[in-house]
Formats: sequence, C-alpha cells, structure tokens
Amino acid sequence: MLMHHKHGQLKVRDFSLSIKASDVGDDGSFEGYGSVFGGDPDSYGEVVAPGAFLESLAELKAKSRIVPVLWQHRAAEPIGVYDYLAEDAHGLKVKGRLLKDDVAQAREAHALLKAGAVTGLSIGYWVRQASYDEKTGIRTLHKLDLVEVSLVTFPAKDDARVEAVKFKLERGQLPTKPEFEKALREAFPFSKSQAAAIANHGLDHLLRSESASAGELKSLSEALSGFSLPTF
Repeated sequence: MLMHHKHGQLKVRDFSLSIKASDVGDDGSFEGYGSVFGGDPDSYGEVVAPGAFLESLAELKAKSRIVPVLWQHRAAEPIGVYDYLAEDAHGLKVKGRLLKDDVAQAREAHALLKAGAVTGLSIGYWVRQASYDEKTGIRTLHKLDLVEVSLVTFPAKDDARVEAVKFKLERGQLPTKPEFEKALREAFPFSKSQAAAIANHGLDHLLRSESASAGELKSLSEALSGFSLPTF
C-alpha cells in the first residue's frame, strides 16, 4: 500500500554512533551517515529504502540550496554547512563543516565531537512516498524530502510516536496496530505484552466498528495528550 503525503510535523530520525571522533578534523570538518538503508526496522518500525534521497538531493542541487548543519534540530541556530551529500550503498553519506571560528556553538560542538561525547546524526525530513506491510507491520520509506541534518547527543528518545498517533486521531484516522502499541508503551508504563494486548483488543474493536465517531477518536487523542516523556 503506497502513500503519498507531505503534511503534519517535520519528522526526525536518529542514528547513534554515526560519527567517529577520528573522522572529525581540527578544521571543523566531519563525516558520517545521516541515514542507513534497509536492515532491521528501527524503533519506529520503519526502514529507509535505497534511493529514498535521490530526488530530494537532485532538487537541492538544482536550486543550489545549502543544507545546514544544525545543533539538536534547532532551526534558528545553524552551526555549519554540508559540502557533500550523496547516497552510497550504505546510506546517506554526509561531509560537513562546522563554522567553529565564527559561531560559538560550532566551537562547542566541535570539541564534543572530538571528545566522542556527541556521536549522532539526525535527519529532519518530510515523507514523500512510503509503503506499509500489514503482515510484518514494517513501513518502508521510499522517497524523502531532506530538510536538514543535525548533530545530536542521543538517539531518538522523544514522544514522536505518541504525537504521530495523536495527529491521526485528531483528523479522524485510526493508527495502525504497531503504531498504537508503540505509542502506548511511550505514553504509559505498560510492558510490551500489556501494550500488545490493549492494542490488539481495544484497537481491533474500533477497526471493526464502522461507526467509530470523530468524538471517540478525539477522546483517545485527549487521553494520550496528557502524557509526555522526559526530554534530555
């Protein structure tokens, strides 16, 4: 089942240990992978397909648009630029330059990278095309619009899954069972088996009912909205 959409909030995806301290130059240069292809599904139940960035990279090049290096996804505080962005067999390879002589945060980021205290890269993107396999519960991202690539301290550990479920519910859409189960585990202290049981029985009831009203979905959305995870 293919889906084409570009709305809602900008999505982020993190990859830990994507920058090695040995790949950080004294001049502020660094390199790593902003995304990797295939493999096991990540914590969001998603995999990125080879070729996902090709259209976006071609458009960025045609428009001579520079992709900024951001610090922890702070859009108002760029700390450098990417001189190289390209797909290879492994994923989205990036080579960036921190403006450490001119930007205070870039100097701090450089020191943290050199010390190995910061090792993560995280991409900010819109989903242009994706497919969902109902049997495996895996969502494959086929085409992505790349917006920025951030240096991050930790891999993704936020309430993105809860927000995604809330976004669907507020618009009268039902989440998939894997999405709902993961949102329950993020928002509440449920074990995996408890969340699975609730998702399987509670959501199944809604999915079977053709009369699931917008009011019911809004109530579920409001229940989730009262919970959030600690931020780092």
